[in-house]
Amino acid sequence: MPDRDIALARAAGYATQWLDSLATRPVPPRASVAEVTAALGTALPDGPADAPRVIDLLASACEPGLTAMPSGRFYGFVIGGTHPAALAADWLVSAWDQNAGLLLPTPALAAVENVAKGWLLDVLGLPAASGVGFVTGATMSNFTCLAAARDAVLHKAGWQVAADGLTGAPRIRVLVGAERHDTVDLALRYLGLGAPEVVAADDQGRIDPGALEAALAAGPETPSGPAIVVVQAGNVHSGAFDPFGPAIEAAHRHGAWVHIDGAFGLFAAASPRTRHLVAGYEAADSWTTDAHKTLNVPYDCGIAIVRDSAALRAAMGMHGEYLIRDAAGDPFEFVPEVSRRARGVPVWAVMRALGRSGLAALVDGYCRHAASFAAGITGIDGATVENDVVFSQVCASFGSDERTQEVTRRLLADGTAWMSGSRWRGTSVLRISVSNWSTTDDDVRRSLESLRDAAK
Repeated sequence: MPDRDIALARAAGYATQWLDSLATRPVPPRASVAEVTAALGTALPDGPADAPRVIDLLASACEPGLTAMPSGRFYGFVIGGTHPAALAADWLVSAWDQNAGLLLPTPALAAVENVAKGWLLDVLGLPAASGVGFVTGATMSNFTCLAAARDAVLHKAGWQVAADGLTGAPRIRVLVGAERHDTVDLALRYLGLGAPEVVAADDQGRIDPGALEAALAAGPETPSGPAIVVVQAGNVHSGAFDPFGPAIEAAHRHGAWVHIDGAFGLFAAASPRTRHLVAGYEAADSWTTDAHKTLNVPYDCGIAIVRDSAALRAAMGMHGEYLIRDAAGDPFEFVPEVSRRARGVPVWAVMRALGRSGLAALVDGYCRHAASFAAGITGIDGATVENDVVFSQVCASFGSDERTQEVTRRLLADGTAWMSGSRWRGTSVLRISVSNWSTTDDDVRRSLESLRDAAK
């Protein structure tokens, strides 16, 4: 017990030191994998070590190799930065050490997650009876939702995947926009559905509803056969949202299941200022989002939402004689894992801490900072903002591909901020993703100064 208390106190101390350093430390890591490995040591000791010494070694060896991803000046990916209430709640989740897969043995966690589910559906404006599962991230949320879609459209066609597998099943057409996220294709591969049919998108990456209608009507097989359409809330480069109303109407007219990949964009519904971006999206059949992105909870916490709760349970559920089942249904029936941590607890914590108005302000802050970045970049000689800045994403170029790549390299070398290089529409770009609750106006100002220096 003394070792436990000392180890926990040391860990809390190191965590506080790390969080306190974020305001001033360079964003990139200072040590390489090889250097951290050498500090840790590669030989497994013959005997035990007390827990506080283990924590001391771990913290001292790893600290130089950490990237300041929770910093308000990290814009490299849409990964957020953990809100204090969510972080503290996540510590409790680890200390409580509950397997949140079953309802009866973990009533406290089931209650918290049920409340969080209700709040999520309310804030997002989605059907209150939808099934909700807390999974590892957006990839597994897409997998979970598309598994429910796969089984449901095949069931409608008279085929039972659970009993008969996919061999000999009717072919499922999956139609996606040309600029969907690659994890959609990955989930389809996991599900045995193969490569999707690609539908044209406009210059911001939004799917073309007319092209979707034509593709559905001119299917290589029976147009009314099993089909899934995947549309997007928040393009990873432009931040653009697909035109949900006409796209969903076209898909449903042809009997297709509609899934929305809204890894970071789904929470546009939480603010009156951005809710128009998701107009009509509530008519879809399933939705993906990732709470560690826009909502700022710790890794890992994807959220799978399916309108037909029974379809989700049918796709994910299992039976085991040893399981202590509840007649109302168990949490594991909505996710791929039977054993899991209570990912919904930090979701509850951050939503309870922010409230409805705070959630709206969180989203509005991302958009305001993104607009400030776009305005600042237009004043840099030779710089061009390549996208319509409608949400939290900004893409910029600096003349030639070579110059854009050099600006990116110099920016990262400076260390003030982290922005990622990418390629969009055949052009090298610098991509800025604003998704951290702690980003301030001063963070944006300092980051723009570093970017101006890099571009000189």
